[in-house]
Amino acid sequence: MKNAHSLEGTPDPEQAASLHIKFHQSSIPPAGTCPAVAFRGTAGQCWSMSEHPEQGQDTHRNEAHRNHTHQHLGDDAGAAPESDDGGISSATVWDERYRTKARLWSGKPNPQLVREAGGLRPGKALELGCGEGADAIWLAQQGWSVTAVDVSAVALERAHSHELSELARESVNASNGDIRSRITWQQADLTQWQPGDSYDFVTSQFLHSQELDWRTPLRTAVSAVKPGGTLLVVGHHPDRLPPWGADHHNHRDMFYTADDLVRELGLGGPEWQIEVRTSRERPVTGPEGQEATIADVVLRATRLP
Repeated sequence: MKNAHSLEGTPDPEQAASLHIKFHQSSIPPAGTCPAVAFRGTAGQCWSMSEHPEQGQDTHRNEAHRNHTHQHLGDDAGAAPESDDGGISSATVWDERYRTKARLWSGKPNPQLVREAGGLRPGKALELGCGEGADAIWLAQQGWSVTAVDVSAVALERAHSHELSELARESVNASNGDIRSRITWQQADLTQWQPGDSYDFVTSQFLHSQELDWRTPLRTAVSAVKPGGTLLVVGHHPDRLPPWGADHHNHRDMFYTADDLVRELGLGGPEWQIEVRTSRERPVTGPEGQEATIADVVLRATRLP
C-alpha cells in the first residue's frame, strides 16, 4: 500500500518485511483511518474465495480471469514480488485481482456458514481464506471473536474497511455508543502458516487452488480445533461443477467430496464426531446469463473432549 488509505501501490520496505499483519481495534477509530497492510510473497493461490461472487458473476469464471491476470501483471504493477519457485507470488496475483473491482464478492455471508454456525455458542473462531470479510463480519456479529486469515493484503484492508462501516452503523443503535471489534485480520501464506492458538470454531469456505493442495490448509484447520470445538469445511463438489469454464474440469484434484475430507483429514477416528457430511444443491448464473445447478460439499465435525 502507498499509505493506510489507499488500495493501490505496494508496501514500503519496513512493512514488506513483516510476515503477518494484524488489525486490532478496541473501539471504532476516527473516520477514514485504516492500519497499513504488509505482505510477504506466497506460493498458495486460492482459486475460489470464501464469499459469494458479486451479482451476475459466478466463481467459476475466475479461472479465466486468473490466467489473464498473470499476463498483464507486469504492465502496471512494477517489479512484482516472486514466489519461492521464481514465479509471481499468489499475494501479488490476488492483490491485483482485487484491484480490478471495487468489490469482488457479494458482501453476504455464505449460506452454508449461516446454516451450520447459526446455532453454535459463540467463542473463538478462525477462518482460513477470508476474502473481503463477509463471513468473518457475520461471525463477529453473532458474538464470535474471530481471527480471519487471507493471502491478499488488499482483500484484508477492504475487509477491515467493511468491518469499520458495520461498526459505525451498529454504534448508532448502541445504547452506550461503544461497539468493540471482535476481528483480527491476518495476512499469511497458508502453505506455511500455523495457528498459535486453538479455537472453538474453525472454518474454510471454497478454498480451491491449482497451486495449493487443499489438504495443507485444511489439515491446519483441523489442528486448530480445540476439544469440544467445531470444524466446518465447505467447497465445490467435483461432480457438480457448472458446464461453463471448461478449464476447472481439467483440475478436478482441486475439489473434494465429503468422503474425501473425512479420509484425508483424519476425521474418521474416535477423536471426531461427524455432524454433517453431505452435498447441497444451489442454483448459479453463468457469465452469459446461463443457469445451472451446482452442489456445495458441507462437512461439519466436532472434536470430542
